[in-house]
Amino acid sequence: MRHVLKSIGAFAILAVVLGGISQVAAHHSASMFDFTKSQTLKGKVVEMRWVNPHVTITVTGSPSADEAPADWLIETTSPGNLVRAGGWRRDAVKPGDEVEVTFHPEREAGKKSGLLMELKAISSGEVFTANIRDQEKPGLE
Repeated sequence: MRHVLKSIGAFAILAVVLGGISQVAAHHSASMFDFTKSQTLKGKVVEMRWVNPHVTITVTGSPSADEAPADWLIETTSPGNLVRAGGWRRDAVKPGDEVEVTFHPEREAGKKSGLLMELKAISSGEVFTANIRDQEKPGLE
């Protein structure tokens, strides 16, 4: 009986550890983005995925006139951070909206993705930022 209880206990611990590993492995750092560079992309929103841990926006457009339009995946922070950072809402942009997006591109050449710095909705003129540090007040830490 004691052997069975030990086996069940070991299995339970293993299940907890393995469950936690998937959560840690799912998160990544921002080291893939080149923070020394920025690009601006004009285009149309294909989709905004308002989900944790990162909101993503797919935009079809081109950062330069000599480049053919393509789908760009723009990553941001979490929904809660976006709300605090710059007044974001779930419906801030919708598919078909024209936008101008400034972002840090990926370090790997040819990747059509980046980390959002600022998004401007052309029709409304609203500007949304993604850096919660810019919104912090001194002395709160």
